[in-house]
Amino acid sequence: MYRVKTFNKISPVGLNRLDPELYTVSDSETKEDAILVRSAKLLDYAFPENLLAISRAGAGVNNIPLERCSEAGIAVFNTPGANANAVKELVLCAMLMGSRDVDGSIQWVRQQVAAGVDVTTVVEKGKAAFIGPELYKKTLGVIGLGAIGSLVANIALSMGMDVYGYDPFLSVDAALRLDRHIHVVKDINELYKRADYITIHIHFTDKTKQMIDAKAIAAMKRGVRFINLARGEIVDDDAMLAALDTGWVAAYITDFPNNRLVQAPHVIAMPHLGASTPESEQNCAVMAVDELRDYLENGNIRNSVNLPAVSQERSGICRLCLIHRNVPAMLAGITTLLSRDSVNVENMSNKSKGDYAYTIVDLGAQPEASVVEELAALPNVIRLRVI
Repeated sequence: MYRVKTFNKISPVGLNRLDPELYTVSDSETKEDAILVRSAKLLDYAFPENLLAISRAGAGVNNIPLERCSEAGIAVFNTPGANANAVKELVLCAMLMGSRDVDGSIQWVRQQVAAGVDVTTVVEKGKAAFIGPELYKKTLGVIGLGAIGSLVANIALSMGMDVYGYDPFLSVDAALRLDRHIHVVKDINELYKRADYITIHIHFTDKTKQMIDAKAIAAMKRGVRFINLARGEIVDDDAMLAALDTGWVAAYITDFPNNRLVQAPHVIAMPHLGASTPESEQNCAVMAVDELRDYLENGNIRNSVNLPAVSQERSGICRLCLIHRNVPAMLAGITTLLSRDSVNVENMSNKSKGDYAYTIVDLGAQPEASVVEELAALPNVIRLRVI
């Protein structure tokens, strides 16, 4: 039996995919083999020695100590793309709110009623304060053309917008998802100088921290409307607030509020609504559970943020799964020990990711316990499982 501990509420649509004959699942599990989590912070959580994997029902993993997990041989999964449609729809909402000041107009109507005014007598005059441009024939800049960004770019194009995209790490799969009429530029400044609206869809890392700073904003068109549903830390708040004060940025729509931003004019701040749809939560839960099951039961890795993607069809009698450091001669050491035990290797896959590597070996016979112990004791082997 695998013990799975849940943090936060995980959709039952996902949890129901865990066979009760193989898994026990609850938020009170101890000595858990796996963790399912959404936003709960695990940075200081004491992991049990037997913990094999953490699956995050969502994309961001800044609530998980990745390096500590890697050193302990714990695979960490996320669910890229599972919430893409939900975020795409909120981007459209953000562009409309940033253009037409929908939020301000609603508040104004409520203020009239609260003041005892017959609102029907003032709407025609009052609406002039909330006039804003249409999206049609305007230019949208999309920074990051992954699962979310590509959807946003395509839907904006279908709405009659001219779309520029920038992604220095554009994958072949992502490129194939893009409509051919989208202008993919290699220089982000080309996007900055053309876009009436900019939306950002990149991961938060040390390299992208405060990527949207005073220099970046100065390169944008005056009156640009900027949308940030990615991570708050990607934008330099000081630079953004200064640009809003001068009118260089007409509106800043963010899904990551803080007290400074909320009190500033021309800021529309939402409480992290990007993936807050039942469909998104179900998609993320299903994907997170499926990734976890495939790893626990078959050793296959898909969508891990700290280990390489390695998967192969099952063959042979048993399977060895080794997490090890990415150093020379590891495969030779593994096969040498197996050959000495006269165990035939029927299939093997190996890939590396940074300082770590992962090897799957399907064997034609069950290896002796002593050989398994020697494999686990090889220098630079972090964790060995026999499935």
